[in-house]
Amino acid sequence: MAVSGQIKLVQNSDTGKSETTSAADTKPLSGEVFGALINLSGRRRFTSQRLVLYAVLASQGHEGATSIAREALALFRGAHTALVKGSDTVPGIFCEEVREAYFGKLDGDAQIVYFINLAERTLNAIDDSLRDAPTLLEELVRITTPMLGVLNQITSVYEDQSKRHALLMKKQLRGIMTDIETIAKQAKMVSFNARIVAARAGQAGKEFSVVAGVLSNITTEIDDLVKVALSGAAA
Repeated sequence: MAVSGQIKLVQNSDTGKSETTSAADTKPLSGEVFGALINLSGRRRFTSQRLVLYAVLASQGHEGATSIAREALALFRGAHTALVKGSDTVPGIFCEEVREAYFGKLDGDAQIVYFINLAERTLNAIDDSLRDAPTLLEELVRITTPMLGVLNQITSVYEDQSKRHALLMKKQLRGIMTDIETIAKQAKMVSFNARIVAARAGQAGKEFSVVAGVLSNITTEIDDLVKVALSGAAA
């Protein structure tokens, strides 16, 4: 059971300083949340490539290319903001491994923010037909492959955390099911003893015997359900 007062370390992408946040204020982790995190991280990879492609097309005068590039940039920026600062569906920086990916040796956040700012400047320069537009575009194209490598590494971190979470949930499920199985066995023993007592009581114990029989059937059902759950958890 999670402790509501647990404190987690969070890095502020604006100030670069570490901050603390209560676990009660963060989005609870689940398979659905990890799916959303991985999807957002994957969206950054896709939109980064789409952005650069349409920036190149825009520089060649293709109609509407700048608008498409800006849409891709907005999606890219939105996904990154949600992954770092959190949203109503994802928790932001939720563990040391993710913090390290963004603000540690990989320095993912700084590289991504640089990419976003460069893309913005490049598209503005193309729209305004500025002299430095080709130079900015050249730099944007140059960092595209390294940027993709960074995004791939960060996505791998989310995937690894998702696998660890799934294993932990499976372990916890097995523990809960084992406890229920133990309780069911104890209840079955109580039911068995109760039926013996009822039989010895003769006519007066008939109703008690019926109740004991129902309890025995319930515990048998629970036992069967636990076995199914445990076999599923072991898969």
